[in-house]
This record gives sequence, structure tokens and C-alpha cells, in this order.
Amino acid sequence: MNIILISNKSARAKKITLTGIHFTLIISALLFIVMMLSLSLNFFSLRYADSVEAPLLRTLLVNPQEERHQKDQMHMHDNLNVMAAKLGQMQAQLLRLDALGGRLAETSGIDPQDFLFSELPGQGGAHPALHAEAMTFSEFDEKLHELSYMLDERTEVLGALDSFLRGDRLTKRVMPSSMPVDTDWYSSGYGYRIDPITGKRAFHQGVDFAAKAGTPIKAAAGGVVVYSDHHAEYGNMVEIDHGDDLVSRYAHASKRLVNLGQVVLQGQKIAEVGSTGRSTGAHLHFEIRHKGKPQNPSRFLKRPG
Repeated sequence: MNIILISNKSARAKKITLTGIHFTLIISALLFIVMMLSLSLNFFSLRYADSVEAPLLRTLLVNPQEERHQKDQMHMHDNLNVMAAKLGQMQAQLLRLDALGGRLAETSGIDPQDFLFSELPGQGGAHPALHAEAMTFSEFDEKLHELSYMLDERTEVLGALDSFLRGDRLTKRVMPSSMPVDTDWYSSGYGYRIDPITGKRAFHQGVDFAAKAGTPIKAAAGGVVVYSDHHAEYGNMVEIDHGDDLVSRYAHASKRLVNLGQVVLQGQKIAEVGSTGRSTGAHLHFEIRHKGKPQNPSRFLKRPG
């Protein structure tokens, strides 16, 4: 490209020839100037934005920085609120787990003091200056969610175990397994025997416990009294329904201490030993029936020792 310069003071015209190299240098210089102006403006906005007195210029420089800072603060504030709510839920879960752990320890016969549920477990490790790295916000959030998941999982497992143990304990309480009198031997067992009154072979539907008159008779398990009256053959008799068609019978008592429909607990005194009805002496005749059929009490009763 040729550029011709003509001047009134000079009779000769001047010619300037521009090649591709000249154009490249000019464009490079312009780009360099623009880049330097941009960097200078950015430095000026960051360094002197607070000291600028011109309202318009201050608005142009400060507003973008403030908007970006406010967005970052709002985002962090929202994340902190979410994490605080999650932390509150985890604290509530820990309280429930402490209570559940104490109940499980008590149910299983373990001393809760062995686990110190109300105290933090002892921990140790290397010196903090060794291999110490600051945790990022995202790493902390990830660990928080991981811990929350672990708490949910442990709560479900311990809850299922607690239900199982409570159900097992309840089953034991309603199973007629406790000795009805304080003795560890039968005066007459279950099955065929010689009837003490007729002298003939007959089937004995329960077991007899020889004891002094007035000896306390206790419920072999918890349940509802479904019979408490005088029977022609059994004398003063009490029957307790334990559920699942399982009934225990206490006969020949001298005195009945419970009424029809009363709820009794395992080991509760319900009568006193006597010799009423078809009896040859003071003793307790004890039966266990399932769906009306007699069962061998020795399969249920747990003798002392």
C-alpha cells in the first residue's frame, strides 16, 4: 500500500509505502495498548475503587464487585443453613441412638456404664503439624452427608434389634415358665399314674406340688384371669389366659386372691395352697393347656437353679 502526502509548503509530494509487516506491527501495537488499558482499569478498580469520589465512575467500578461478592455470600449462607439443619438432625439422631443404646444394654444385661453413652470416646493420632491439610467446603459437605447416611443406617439396625429383643422379652413374660410355688420338685408328675382316690390307672393332666396350706401361689406368666371360682373337682381354681390359646390352671387352693377379668403379672400372688375339691392333702395342682388340650408343664417351667 502506498500513501502519498501532499503539502502546500512543499512542491514535491511524499510517498510512504506500507507493507504487510507494517500492518502487523500496527495491529500488534493497538492490541497491546488495549490490553494494557484493560489491565490498568482492572487494577484501578480493585485497588482504588473505595477511594473514587466520582459517583458515576464509582458505580461502574464498585457495583460489579459488590454484586459478585453478594452472590458469593448468599450462596455460602444458603449452604451453611442447609448444613446447620443437617447438623441439628444428626444431633437429634445421636440423642436417640444414646437412649436406644442404653435400652439395648439394659435389655441384654450389659452394664450401660461399660459403653459410656453420655461421653465422647477417647481418640488419638499423630501430631497435628504432620500431614495436616485444611478441609475444603465441598469435602466437609461430603463428609457430613456420609456421616448422616451412616447414622440413618445404624438407627435402622439398632431399632430392628431393639424390637426383636423387646418382643423376645415380652414373649418370655407371657410364657408360663415361672414356678408357681417356691419348690423344685413334683409330688406327682404329668401322664398316667395310679389315682390316689380310686386306686385305678388314670391320666394325670398336670403336675402336683406338695406344699403347706397357705403357701403363696404365683402366676407362671402374665395374662388375664378367665376363671376364678370353686370347681366341683378342682376346688378353688384360677385360670389365666396368656394369649395364643395358652392357659395355665391352678387348683385346690385354700384362697383365691384374683377376680375374673383381672390382669396379672408374672410372679404375682394369685392364691394360696390348700386342699379343696378332690384332694388328699395340701398341694397345688398345676396345668398348662393349649387350645383346651393338656400339655406337659415340665416343657415350660424353669426350675430354680
